[in-house]
Amino acid sequence: MHTLSIAEMAEGLRAKKFSSVELTDAFLARIAKFDKQLNAYVTVTADQARAEAKKADQRRTKGEDGPLLGIPIAQKDIFCTRGVKTSCGSKMLDNFIAPYDATTVAKFNQAGAVMLGKTNMDEFAMGSSNETSFYGPVRNPWNTKTVPGGSSGGSAAVVAARLAPAATGTDTGGSIRQPAALVGITGLKPTYGRVSRYGMIAFASSLDQGGPMAPSAEDAAILLRAMAGFDPLDSTSMDKAVPDYAAQLSASIKGLKIGLPKEYFGEGLDGAVAKVIGEAIEQLKKLGATVHEISLPNTGLAVPTYYVIAPAECSSNLSRFDGVRFGYRCKDPKDLHDLYKRSRGEGFGAEVKRRIMIGTYALSAGYYDAYYLKAQQLRRLIKNDFDEAFKKVDVIAGPTSPSVAFNLGEKTADPVTMYLSDIYTIAVNLAGVPALSMPAGFANKLPVGLQLIGNFFDEGRLLNVAHQYQLATDWHRRIPAEFA
Repeated sequence: MHTLSIAEMAEGLRAKKFSSVELTDAFLARIAKFDKQLNAYVTVTADQARAEAKKADQRRTKGEDGPLLGIPIAQKDIFCTRGVKTSCGSKMLDNFIAPYDATTVAKFNQAGAVMLGKTNMDEFAMGSSNETSFYGPVRNPWNTKTVPGGSSGGSAAVVAARLAPAATGTDTGGSIRQPAALVGITGLKPTYGRVSRYGMIAFASSLDQGGPMAPSAEDAAILLRAMAGFDPLDSTSMDKAVPDYAAQLSASIKGLKIGLPKEYFGEGLDGAVAKVIGEAIEQLKKLGATVHEISLPNTGLAVPTYYVIAPAECSSNLSRFDGVRFGYRCKDPKDLHDLYKRSRGEGFGAEVKRRIMIGTYALSAGYYDAYYLKAQQLRRLIKNDFDEAFKKVDVIAGPTSPSVAFNLGEKTADPVTMYLSDIYTIAVNLAGVPALSMPAGFANKLPVGLQLIGNFFDEGRLLNVAHQYQLATDWHRRIPAEFA
């Protein structure tokens, strides 16, 4: 059953070929068998999952139906889930039991989805390799000596190894798309404001966005329909109607104008990855698309701009974790200052501390104009690049990551090298536009992802292009031999 798509699982439930309880038990058995090799789950909610599956079966017996009713999924451990630990991959929240559901979680509950558990992640979503987690690194199912990408590496790994049919992720600078590329699945970062951030623990509020991670674009479309929509509890949520993304998948892409940014195909891109991306572009041309060279001239500014804005916002957001109200508290503090200092010093990991320090410095009185304000001005230039590009083309395409998955520990000693692995994804978050990564082949026996970038609220087009590509290829159906 684990090789079926979400649509196929829903059809099987509808035809009573199997029950949601049987489907859930099958995935729980796979988790018990394989997750020790991957360390992809922080919490497995087996009893809760079986109870939810039983309830879903009862709803079907009463005549209810739905594309996610009775379908098991995994939630990234950044989404608050009532009565279940929500850790954000941090010692700081290792003891935090969320008293409410994030809007995304509530929407999946309403749709009848079954939560298998909470997935491992980089601490507070800060990382590109899933090595900063308090619970240890997640491993890539295609080669367990390599990283799965981050920060949504746990969600990516469980989908790639089919320890869940699909999962949620969050994307602040590429944290859905980069891990999706490195493990060979489909991951979508929606337009900023398309999916509610309520109950999604904040890293950088102007950049964070939740989205779906699944084997195929068809599955991602089903998930996004459930996740998207206006939420009065989130002031950044857009009050815009949610289309039926699945209904848009079958449209032809003949005449589609694809832009190839020259900045994405130069120095720094691995030659083997470039070859795979070139072959994927050729396949899209066979399907009727036309290709045009474009320029995103401010691409080189994206990484430095991001690493001023994101740490500044992180410094502000993480100030709430002070050992007073919830989360980790140091033992026997001498006074309030000692409580703050030791609770934060002991509760946060090295990467989180690094970003808090950078952000606090950038926001300090003497440096605000020189760093944070300047970064916001550059952000506008980056957005303008995309605005100009979409006057000429419908979709922008290129590599998701400059290389395939790298070895565990390879870049941990050099944060700047690690940050550069997000060179092709970060500008999308700064601009607020949607983007998708889909499997396009292999280089050095590891998956390569093709990134598609769309204009605001053009998720339907991205999913349509990806689906048409996936009808003509089978990369999205490949499962690591060890987990087949």
